[in-house]
Amino acid sequence: MLTIGGFGMGKPSLDGFDIKRYDSIIVDKSFDLDGKNLLKLSYKNAKEYILKYAKQKEILYLVSGSPLFFSAGVILAKLLPKRLVKIIPNFSSKEYFLQKLFISESEVSVVTLHGRKRVDLEEFFKKRYTFILCDEYSLDRLKEYLKWLLRDDYRVTIGYKLGYEDEVIKEITLDEDGFELKKPYVLLIERLFEYNIYSRDSDFETERKMITKRFKRNMTLSELELRPNEIFWDVGAGSGSCAIEAFKRYRVKTYLFENKSNRIEYIKKNLQKHKVIDATLVKGDAQNLFKNINEDPDKIFIGGGGVEIIKKLPYLYERLKTNGIMIINAVTLKNLSHLIEMLDSMKIEYEVVSYSLTTYKGKLNLIEPQRELFRIKIIKQPIGL
Repeated sequence: MLTIGGFGMGKPSLDGFDIKRYDSIIVDKSFDLDGKNLLKLSYKNAKEYILKYAKQKEILYLVSGSPLFFSAGVILAKLLPKRLVKIIPNFSSKEYFLQKLFISESEVSVVTLHGRKRVDLEEFFKKRYTFILCDEYSLDRLKEYLKWLLRDDYRVTIGYKLGYEDEVIKEITLDEDGFELKKPYVLLIERLFEYNIYSRDSDFETERKMITKRFKRNMTLSELELRPNEIFWDVGAGSGSCAIEAFKRYRVKTYLFENKSNRIEYIKKNLQKHKVIDATLVKGDAQNLFKNINEDPDKIFIGGGGVEIIKKLPYLYERLKTNGIMIINAVTLKNLSHLIEMLDSMKIEYEVVSYSLTTYKGKLNLIEPQRELFRIKIIKQPIGL
């Protein structure tokens, strides 16, 4: 029989547990504990021991905080028949921290950066507060994720050494020093602005009103079939409108590629204005900079760049993940012809649709046709199909 318990907050202690009834007590090898039948094991070794002896022995497996909150305990519990497992909950760092700050759990979403390089964009800033489990690298990563936000857009509170005599709970900046961050700590980030996931063309700063118009933008994003936390490349980003709205609606990680320096400044303003998180602006000749991006894209949108970008289609297709989608918008027959010729030579299947839109201007009832748009959609097939 396996019993999984939690130490709660503060220094780990066996007080409160009926340790005499267990044949073995397992804790992480980093814990400063000693006792009869106490085994200090890594997760891997603990897992092997528990799976081997759970049917024969009474085993107590103890974790920090609560076994029900981002814990290896739940993972181990699922590896055994339910009749062989009992879980004893305790205070998690989240419960303890929110209790100290008088904040309701209903106002808080939870993410972890402990041992992870990426933040869950679907949960980050979903509610007023975001609770984050952190490691020594998390502050630097958060500074990168939030670089397009202003200081007045959010407030950060740290929970450090929770439950210990020298615990610290205070408001900080992400540049603050003085903490031994190799030990686990938590952050609570309060969002001080509101999101509007749908944008009008007038919400973007542009060069001579050059922008992928709202209706075409909506159709493009729909065809990309975006999902939260996917990697999205916007090639020839212009004002950044497609990438920005992709983030706001679908919570994707965006890379914006733009060559023209004046448009770069518009993109920066728009990223700040629309409060985009975890966006990377790649400045310069995109076709020479793709190789500097380590993360392969799930989805690619090419809205600009002309013939030179078309020449990079073989490389972009190679970088695109299997089953990934590439959308290319062309407004001239010349570019459409180049695209089709290139795709045919690569023996890549594609679909072409033309969009012809007409809008009506205000009370004057003036008909205003927009330029016809050719949309090319490519789905990268698995090798051999």
